[in-house]
Amino acid sequence: MAEKKPERYQDSDLYRVRHSTAHIMAQAVLEEFPEGKVAIGPAIEDGFYYDFDLPRALTPDDLVAIEKRMRAIIAGDHAFIRKEVSPDEARKLFKGQPYKLELISGLESGGIDEDGNPLTEKAVMSTYTSDTFVDLCRGPHVERTSQINPAAIKLMSVAGAYWRGDEKNPMLQRIYGTAWETAEQLEEYIWKLEEAKKRDHRKLGRELGLFHFSEDVGPGLPLFTPKGEMVRHLMEEYVRDVQTRYGFQHVWTGHLVKEDLYKRSGHYDNYRDVMFPPMVDENIVFRLKPMNCPSHMTLFREMGRHSYRELPLRFSEFATLYRYEKTGELSGLTRVRSLTQDDCHIFCTPEQIESEFSLSLNLIKEVLGRYRFTDYAVRLSLRGSTGKFVQDDEKWTKAEAALRKALDANKVNYYEAAGEAAFYGPKADFLAKDVIGREWQLSTIQVDFIQPARLGLTYIAEDGAEHTPVVLHRAVTGSTERFMGVLIEHFAGAFPVWLTPVQAVVIPIADRHLAYAHQVAEELKLQGIRIEVDERADRMNAKIRDAQNLKIPYMLVVGDKEMESHQVALRLRNNENPGAMGMDDFMARVKQDVEAGV
Repeated sequence: MAEKKPERYQDSDLYRVRHSTAHIMAQAVLEEFPEGKVAIGPAIEDGFYYDFDLPRALTPDDLVAIEKRMRAIIAGDHAFIRKEVSPDEARKLFKGQPYKLELISGLESGGIDEDGNPLTEKAVMSTYTSDTFVDLCRGPHVERTSQINPAAIKLMSVAGAYWRGDEKNPMLQRIYGTAWETAEQLEEYIWKLEEAKKRDHRKLGRELGLFHFSEDVGPGLPLFTPKGEMVRHLMEEYVRDVQTRYGFQHVWTGHLVKEDLYKRSGHYDNYRDVMFPPMVDENIVFRLKPMNCPSHMTLFREMGRHSYRELPLRFSEFATLYRYEKTGELSGLTRVRSLTQDDCHIFCTPEQIESEFSLSLNLIKEVLGRYRFTDYAVRLSLRGSTGKFVQDDEKWTKAEAALRKALDANKVNYYEAAGEAAFYGPKADFLAKDVIGREWQLSTIQVDFIQPARLGLTYIAEDGAEHTPVVLHRAVTGSTERFMGVLIEHFAGAFPVWLTPVQAVVIPIADRHLAYAHQVAEELKLQGIRIEVDERADRMNAKIRDAQNLKIPYMLVVGDKEMESHQVALRLRNNENPGAMGMDDFMARVKQDVEAGV
């Protein structure tokens, strides 16, 4: 059932606090640097920033001094006073502030607002004054500075930022800060930031030897080591097995597609900015495949005439796609240029939408649960008043009604978000929280009445006439690369036993125990354990420490006693020491841990 729509951040008390704190920071900076020039200073997720043109580079000591001055301003209990002004009045107020004068011109022409965002209509020009600082601003703000908790603010960092994001413009200094309602919330936020740094998949990926990026290959193109490929394989094998059990069939549709197919499907108009440049052969234009849907729909059509008795048909593919993301937007595995998607398209009748949605929903719940994602919300992503949405009100109405009905029939709590739909239809997006509370969009189920008609898909219905099938687009983990990056951070590199690339390492205490260590490894390999022998000449404690740093679940230490009793001394990556046990007991322990998902 539909839940109350979450409060827009821009309407929240916390947004007002952060927006107001940005103004206070700007006042403090200008008091430290009276000749400074101010640009824009919006509230953002988890904080705020303000851009400055200053006579010198800021130092950490400057941030300390600015923060101290901010607390003094807050203590002054100054009111935030709004005033509507004419363009001429605004120019007089901001004489000598070139960035503000440029914004005034943008507001006057109806082009951009005071935060540099496009305007849909001509805006009312207003200022906010608090103490000695006046800013061109539409708000909202708190009523008085005393409503900001001085113990819950902190300046975080300084970064370079081109004015208006254009490298042809001056480079400004951007001060980032954060503000919360309580000191405890600030402390928790700082902890999460530190924890996120420790869990950064780019750092852990190198340390665990999972993947690399190389300028020789190119940005956004990950190279996976044998260990990294093992994790990929285990992830994809698991989802493939679950999908097969749920009645999905796996297909393969290659890496290149004629550009014309994307023009007919509608993807060209909406995705050409992220398509790699065209390749031409004998006047045929090809593109590296950025998505699967047109290929799967073409396969459905090429397989011949379909009867309603054949439906639903469920096509799945682990396909490597190529998207020409901007270099500045690339981020480890979570934003790459080559991505492998666990993509699925279900061809069904309109009457089958609800049951197929239920099937996909159960599949998603099972998979997310296996990866220990249990806290997630569902967003009903709808088209908005603006955006690149196919104009076909009748089909949109049908698709939205069908998706709502399916959500309600499955007693799924969801909230609505206008403007977040795919260009061809509404979506049910699953946004899961990881162990430190960060939200990731992982799974999606989408209803599409539009592309099947565009690409000429039909089936013979029970009435003997040709009808157009509905297509449900479904992804469970999205892309293998992105999901692996999320998992590395979710588990802090300590994958569950079933997913870890090396499940156990045998550690001989001395060279005379090496042959027995290999005997143990061979016995366990035959039982399906991914195992290595640490043959290095280092001391046992150093080998155990290194194995723990590599997040290997089990360390099997072998010495004289273990050789005599044909046992192993078990140590765990969390430093527990269960002690000596035989091979059968160890395998029982592994089976138990795999089933428990630890």
